[in-house]
Amino acid sequence: MVRIAVLGAGRIGKIHAASVAANAKAKLVVIADPFADAVKPVAAAHGAEAMTDAMAAIERTDVDAVVIGTPTDTHVAFLMRAVELGKAVLCEKPIDLDMAKSESAAAEVERRGGKVMLAFNRRFDSTFAEMRRAIDAGRIGDVRQVVISSRDPGMPPPAYVKTSGGIFRDMTIHDFDMARWLLGEEPVLVTAVGSRLIDPALVSQYDDYDTVMVVLQTASGKQAHINNCREAVYGYDQRVEVLGATGMLTQDNLRPTTMRLTTAELTDAREPLLNFFLERYAQAYRAEMDAFIDAIDGGKPMPTTVRDGVLALRLAECAVESARSGQAVRV
Repeated sequence: MVRIAVLGAGRIGKIHAASVAANAKAKLVVIADPFADAVKPVAAAHGAEAMTDAMAAIERTDVDAVVIGTPTDTHVAFLMRAVELGKAVLCEKPIDLDMAKSESAAAEVERRGGKVMLAFNRRFDSTFAEMRRAIDAGRIGDVRQVVISSRDPGMPPPAYVKTSGGIFRDMTIHDFDMARWLLGEEPVLVTAVGSRLIDPALVSQYDDYDTVMVVLQTASGKQAHINNCREAVYGYDQRVEVLGATGMLTQDNLRPTTMRLTTAELTDAREPLLNFFLERYAQAYRAEMDAFIDAIDGGKPMPTTVRDGVLALRLAECAVESARSGQAVRV
């Protein structure tokens, strides 16, 4: 039985707490969040203890592993304390918004042999995982191109944008990880463009974008194209296409049902897309937690690592530089 502390009682913390509680190999010991009114009902719902001191939760002797779902600027401190105590960690992305700090933390984790998994949950989506298995099985030959469309249904609150680190570090970072994973090679060249088509205030307040496109290229010439937009009025748009030498893999959007309606006025009308990431990736979050717990229980390597977090953040940094300079940037 893996005894787990979940740090954070916000929307991500709630997801992780429920996933831990649902796993027969784990025990949710404690949930920690500085806001008592937020953490108490979440802990009570899962029969766990509530605490307001996250560091104290990490240091408990009845905790074997820690799940970090707190604000980004707290990640490194919590992660490193858990590693120092020999505890496994599942940490939300990114490690930190600062590249040097992320590099330093990753190097120290690796030096200590820490068991740290970065929460790139999309790798655990059943369809994306099947795409990776099909690539490994040679079903489409050598991969040539990956195309990722990822669009949110609406702009996040201004307070979130202010602390997010910008669209490339906050939103596109998931797609950078997916591109690396599906290409099977590390990108060496990044070209990015960004626009403010939804909220012009982004330029004056946050120096950020709401609509971006990125092209990645590996040393062998493989390519990935990523397009993001903070607002798609039709719902949460998540599509992937992988072109290989002998075939192609595609993943379409998910909907509440597969029903189609055809009438005199409509042909193949369907329900709207799932509303947001909480619904779209519910299965992926559960599978991600199960993989973390299985790795601890079986003494296996973590399926994603701090190095994956560093490499995705480095691509984000290159994209920021490319969008500002108008030039391709070497990784």
